[in-house]
Amino acid sequence: MKKITSFTIDHLTHPVGVHLSRVDGDIFTYDVRFCRPYRDELLTNGELHSLEHIFATMLRNGKYADKVIYVGPMGCQTGFYVLYRDVEKEQASEDIISTLRSVLSYEGEMPGNSEKECGYCYSLNMDSAKNAVRLFFERLEKKD
Repeated sequence: MKKITSFTIDHLTHPVGVHLSRVDGDIFTYDVRFCRPYRDELLTNGELHSLEHIFATMLRNGKYADKVIYVGPMGCQTGFYVLYRDVEKEQASEDIISTLRSVLSYEGEMPGNSEKECGYCYSLNMDSAKNAVRLFFERLEKKD
């Protein structure tokens, strides 16, 4: 079987941050890495789920709302994939970083926080989402 692109990345050296992972025509896939595997504590399922709700909602209501194709967690619990249509790295990086900063200042209810809207709303927690974003920015500053 042909190896998929995400398995060609050296996960032992891949840094925290926003990285252009692949380009498929007009679809740009960004790897938003929150932690370094085997070095940092991974995101918990609660953090991933909570961030998925607030981060995706904010991106889909933001500057490039009509260009956001997908926002979802990585199964390895190290971050998220964000797919945009026709949004280059500089603009995507700026959008992702500013949206994560907005998560830190968000004071409203968690989007999709009911049994009717979510398959397991009991794991949603805004403090968990904010904590994960704080760690992202701390790790981004360290760059070691």
